[in-house]
Amino acid sequence: MPGRKRNDYQGVRRKKGKQARRSFFLAVLQALASLVFFSVIILLDIFPMKYLLMLAIVLILLWSLALNLQIAHRVTRGFGKLLSLMLTFALAVGSYYVVKTNDMIGMIAGGGHKTQMIAVAVLEDDDAQTLEDAAGYTFGLHLEEGGGMEEALLAVEKELGADIATIAMDSVEEQAEALCVENVGAIIYNEAYLSQVERVLREYGKSIRVIYRETVRVEMDFGGSDSNITKEPFSVYISGIDVFVDSRTGEAVNSSGETGQARSDVNILAVVNPTTQQILLVTTPRDYYVSIPGVSGGEPDKLTHAGLYGIDASMATLEELYETEINYYARMNFNALIDIVDILGGIDVYSELEFTTGWDSSGNDTFTVTEGYNRLNGAQALAFSRERQNLAEGDFQRGRNQQAVITAMLKKMVSPTMLVKANGVMETIGDNAETNFTKQQINGLIKYQLGSNPKWAIKSISAEGTPMDAYCYSLGDTLVNVIEPDEESVSEIIREINVVEEGGILEGAQPLQ
Repeated sequence: MPGRKRNDYQGVRRKKGKQARRSFFLAVLQALASLVFFSVIILLDIFPMKYLLMLAIVLILLWSLALNLQIAHRVTRGFGKLLSLMLTFALAVGSYYVVKTNDMIGMIAGGGHKTQMIAVAVLEDDDAQTLEDAAGYTFGLHLEEGGGMEEALLAVEKELGADIATIAMDSVEEQAEALCVENVGAIIYNEAYLSQVERVLREYGKSIRVIYRETVRVEMDFGGSDSNITKEPFSVYISGIDVFVDSRTGEAVNSSGETGQARSDVNILAVVNPTTQQILLVTTPRDYYVSIPGVSGGEPDKLTHAGLYGIDASMATLEELYETEINYYARMNFNALIDIVDILGGIDVYSELEFTTGWDSSGNDTFTVTEGYNRLNGAQALAFSRERQNLAEGDFQRGRNQQAVITAMLKKMVSPTMLVKANGVMETIGDNAETNFTKQQINGLIKYQLGSNPKWAIKSISAEGTPMDAYCYSLGDTLVNVIEPDEESVSEIIREINVVEEGGILEGAQPLQ
């Protein structure tokens, strides 16, 4: 009997020792998961110090609770182990999504570049069938600033493995004319300027044949600074491009189903002063009749066509129109708006009018917007933003509706619930949008919002004008509908921009929260 008691005692000790080792292992595992999670949160660099301290205290308390439950009493031991396992799993998953969010911010940040499709063309009856056939030709080249022609020249010479002879031209039209009169054997041009090339060709009764195409990347520098993003006023050009991403092919297509360069269907300038917490939204109609600096040579064009020449062309056009400097842009396609609104759980949009719209992502289904607040899902928000045919003021009212959608989205994004939805929003933006904000700037803005909880005030204003028919630089001899700018309206916008930039308070601004 004594031997049996001794064996039972030893068995109990071994069992307790095994349980202690399991508890120790789970405690170590949870501690490591907590440390990893806290480390990636620090690396994300969006939370103020007070939130980091709170998180550290919560992690320590949860670790202590799970450990004490395992060692305090036999009744709570199993629950303590289960809690420790669940917390370890949750922390591991959380770490994964924090890293993923960090990657998404990096994906959309630092765009700072554009892609241009360049082409090499010869006359239709020329013997050259390939770029190699034209290696000994003299090439006409228009080296406009930011047009990507330097990159295009390098791409052509790399393809040929040798330098080529070039003649510098003052314009794309001069290139086309030189080709027609055979002063050059081939031309290298940006395909965004195809209509200008074809205009000259028609005058000479000739046509061309493209023998080489290449997409080139052009770096852009708008002069933004990481250090002052939460301290000094800045402006952001928000561009909504006329593009969906085809889920089957992954290609970007416009609303007519065509691929290629995208027009800027939405043109909103957000002027922000983080010190006075004022936001001014300026909408400019897509058909505004303005010149495109560095592109149209002073000849007027539709604002929407500026997007064909790159985001920098659109920004330069608005800079010249409103006599201001724009350092940042955020560009998104139609998919981004739909998905972000859906992730946010819908938005409450204020409509000045009641109207029916048939626009949606699939081109059918109508719904009625009532005067006042409307709860809209993603497809409905896009329809609301794009409708102009059923509006008496057409594009002018559409601009105001777009401002209402952006305001509603901002209200959701500055609310505490945004933290829960942040990963989904970032993933959507990463797939369908880009910006030249750096990762540090985006993180700084998020940290500023979380830490200071600024009481933003927002005001919307729209450029006005008179519809008329006119010729556009990008369309040659085609007469189209445009909007002649109203000088007093433009002057009022310039005054409002100056108020924000100089630290004043916008009259009539509404609280965002």
